[in-house]
Amino acid sequence: MLLYMSNSAQEGQSTPMHSVSVAGVVVRDDGRLLAIRRADNGHWELPGGVLELQETPEAGVRREVWEETGIHVEVDQLTGVYKNTTRGVVALVFRCKPAGGNERTSSESTAVDWLTPDEVSERMAEVYSIRLLDALDGAGPHVRSHDGRQLLTQ
Repeated sequence: MLLYMSNSAQEGQSTPMHSVSVAGVVVRDDGRLLAIRRADNGHWELPGGVLELQETPEAGVRREVWEETGIHVEVDQLTGVYKNTTRGVVALVFRCKPAGGNERTSSESTAVDWLTPDEVSERMAEVYSIRLLDALDGAGPHVRSHDGRQLLTQ
């Protein structure tokens, strides 16, 4: 559930706040990347979701990856911050290592797979594949914005 809050900058005006989500780029020793096919829209993405109020970002990533894939992870580092300007969602993306568990689907995922970087580019929309590919380049954290369909230039 996305929650939107507002604060009053002036009487009668409110400034929309953003929803914060977290996602994990889980990289196996062989370089393959964990991905899910979402149950709600059939798109391939990295596992993640809305950060709960009481959670640290790292705890949120561990919870979301496990809930959607059955894989436990160790969180390594923040690799990017991505804003969907249409929906007002800011996603914090972390590189992770698998630390146990077994792949399984959930109510949020209809498939779980370990993809090569080339397969990521083939199966995912650019606004989502860039998050996984950014995590591999070691030059982050990256900061990018998109409108849900395409990356926006700065």
